Amino acid sequence: MTSDPPHDIAGLIARMEALVAELDAEGDPGRYFLATYTRTTRAVADALDDGRFEDPAWVEAWDVVFADLYLDALRDHRRDPASAPRPWRIAFEADPALHPVAHVLLGMSAHINYDLPQALIAVVPPEAVDDALLMDRRRRDHERIDGLLAERVSAEDVELKKVGTARSALDLLMTPLNRAASRRFLREARIKVWHNTLELHRARLDGEDAYARRLRDLEVLSAARVVDLLRPGPVLVRLAFAGFGVTLPPA
Repeated sequence: MTSDPPHDIAGLIARMEALVAELDAEGDPGRYFLATYTRTTRAVADALDDGRFEDPAWVEAWDVVFADLYLDALRDHRRDPASAPRPWRIAFEADPALHPVAHVLLGMSAHINYDLPQALIAVVPPEAVDDALLMDRRRRDHERIDGLLAERVSAEDVELKKVGTARSALDLLMTPLNRAASRRFLREARIKVWHNTLELHRARLDGEDAYARRLRDLEVLSAARVVDLLRPGPVLVRLAFAGFGVTLPPA
């Protein structure tokens, strides 16, 4: 793994592809989430080239910062499992025998709920939050990522079928509902991410200690949601009703 992370999406994709090959060679179940994430990052790169965002430079910077939080957690866990944030430790240490879809969901939960608000904080400076027009642009680009992810749901279902074990007749019957649930929980989670980002912003205005406390709160909530995903049952259908995201309560 490189010690000098790339600052553009092309370099990020190259780094991710190398890691997919590394995890695949080791038979590490983390390869399922990483491969999915790599394909999604390529889709973001294509969307940037197609002019789908209002501020492509900002989206690219955000995408790299966001990915680095996961890649850093992966690096830390591989060196010293105890050093990774708790949501990621739970995801990385889940039973390797779980279906690939389960490993992908665990990674998505940790990454969206815990990492995404931090990534937004990193690329939205304090003074920008009071600029209503700018924040509306940021929010719209944030929502465009929703659309991009929703477009990927069916394609990723096909990709994961290639590497997973055979599904039961009930699984196959529920696939259209699972896809609809996936799209719904992605939208719901990102609304909560925006809320949590503003909560972290308010905390950072109160200083480093206040921010660290709120980040610990987010870590606890995010870890609990990853644990919830490990409960038996039709996860996607359950989350369509219970929700996928977490919400920081007022400080």
